[in-house]
Amino acid sequence: MIGKNTIKWVHSLEMKKNRKREHLFVAEGPKVVGDLLAHYRPRAVFATAEWNGRASLPSYVTPETVSDDELRRLSFLQHPQQVIAVLEMDDDVSISVSPERLSLVLDGVQDPGNLGTIIRIADWFGIDNIVCSPDTADAYNPKVVQATMGSLARVNVSYTPLLPFLTSLPADMPIYGTLLDGSDIYASELSSRGIIIMGNEGNGISQEVRALVSKPLLIPNFRQGGDCAESLNVAVATAITCAEFCRRLNK
Repeated sequence: MIGKNTIKWVHSLEMKKNRKREHLFVAEGPKVVGDLLAHYRPRAVFATAEWNGRASLPSYVTPETVSDDELRRLSFLQHPQQVIAVLEMDDDVSISVSPERLSLVLDGVQDPGNLGTIIRIADWFGIDNIVCSPDTADAYNPKVVQATMGSLARVNVSYTPLLPFLTSLPADMPIYGTLLDGSDIYASELSSRGIIIMGNEGNGISQEVRALVSKPLLIPNFRQGGDCAESLNVAVATAITCAEFCRRLNK
C-alpha cells in the first residue's frame, strides 16, 4: 500500500526546486516510461498489475504494484496510464553542438507543452542537441516529459546563457533564425550544418540574440488577402523549419 509520504514525495517533484535538490523527475505512461528507462536509472517505479505483467524491464528495475486508485493519487495526469517512474537526472549534460550537423537553440520558450513537442520534433528529424536559454522551460517539468513521448532519452537538452555560447561558435557556423524580416525559407539556401534559433512564444527571438543571426528566415503566409493568423505556434514553426531543412538536404 502506498503511504501518504510517498505520494507527497512524488508530488513534490512537480516543482523545479525540488527536482533540482533531489536530482529526480517523474515520467508517466507505458511509452514514456519504457523509452526513458533505457536511458535514465529509476529511483522508484509504481505500476498496475496489468503493466507489470506485460512490461519487459531491465533486471535492476523492480516495480511496486499499485491499485488504480493508488496510481491516480500518485499521478499528475487527469487519466493515469498504468505506470509512474521516478527517474534520476543525468549527472552532467554537456553544452555542445556538432560542427557538422544541425542543432536547435531555444530563446525563452516558456510553455512546457511547446518545449516537449520541440524535443519530440528534434528527435524525429535527427537533431541530437538543443541548447536553451536559462529562461526556457525546464526539460524535466512533468508536462515537458510527457509531451516528449520518450524523446528526452535521445535528445541532449542543455541550458546556458545564449550570447556567450553563440559568440563562441566558429565564425563560419551558419546561425539561422526565424524572423518576420527574414528571407523566404523555401527560396533560401540551407546548409546541412549550423544553428537554428527559435524564439519566445510572444516576443520571438530577443534583440541581443537576433543581432547574431547571420541567416534570417521567414516562413511565408500563403493566404491571399483577408485576415489570417498573426503568427505560428513556436513548436509548429520548428516543425516546418526542420522539415524544410531535411527535405532540402535529402533531395
